[in-house]
Amino acid sequence: MTAIIQIKNLKKSFENHEALKDVNLDIHQGVIFGLLGPNGAGKTTLIRNLTQIYRPDSGDIFFKGEKLQPKHILNIGYMPEERGLYKKMKIEEQLIYLGRLKGLSAKEAKEKVKKWMDHFEIQSWKNKKTEDLSKGMQQKIQFIATILHEPELLILDEPYSGLDPINANLIKDEMLKMRDNGTTIIFSTHRMESIEELCEEIALINNGEIILQGKVKEIKEENKQNLYNITLSSESKWSDTLNNKYPAQQVEENVYQISLHQNNSNELLLDIIHTKASVIGFNEILPTINEIFIQKVKNYQS
Repeated sequence: MTAIIQIKNLKKSFENHEALKDVNLDIHQGVIFGLLGPNGAGKTTLIRNLTQIYRPDSGDIFFKGEKLQPKHILNIGYMPEERGLYKKMKIEEQLIYLGRLKGLSAKEAKEKVKKWMDHFEIQSWKNKKTEDLSKGMQQKIQFIATILHEPELLILDEPYSGLDPINANLIKDEMLKMRDNGTTIIFSTHRMESIEELCEEIALINNGEIILQGKVKEIKEENKQNLYNITLSSESKWSDTLNNKYPAQQVEENVYQISLHQNNSNELLLDIIHTKASVIGFNEILPTINEIFIQKVKNYQS
């Protein structure tokens, strides 16, 4: 896969605090990339280097193979967690203004603003001021402002903040459509269920260092503990004979969790059959991204 962003040996310090320590990271084109980390880990500093709000002390960032430059701002959309809208400005005027800052003509900006306001069914808001909108409504306007110029790289920092489940789902659907159309999305959030659902690749940053990166499926495979759930029929039970060889924990009615060594599943199933128990379900338990996140951060700190 082609990398749209390459980060090489990136360092950034503030006075005596080293916010980024020799960060190396590739973000591939056309994926939703999860950027994870506890508070204060360096996520925001990394994002602000990507958006050229900050300049690194050393190291390089490349956009599509070219060293990151001011001109690339027109190819990037950034939605920060904190609001970036003008409180006293009317919504439609504000969106047109922000679209023009990102290189759209007045006509293009007006057409695109109308299209997105129609799409989100919020035309009635166009003459309202930002300060008159709820936090969730402001978030939708911020999202439109971020994608209006159709960026190749979209950076979303906690995009669901303040949104109810219906509107959060609306933003999620737009993210998926944009990804399918080739947009690369860097998705920074504390909502691990969203990372599981949307992200193909992730990086975990802690104390300014990347401590885990890769494809979600591969990371889960690498961190599995050979745990399995076995579901028996209602007429069967986990006998003492089985329990002596395969100590099991009952997690639900007729569902038992066991730990197995690799290549031992066939032997297990034969042993169960010999006890005349009937297996109706057998599945491996992979760790969640949340579990991996907690364990990696704990291991790093210890």
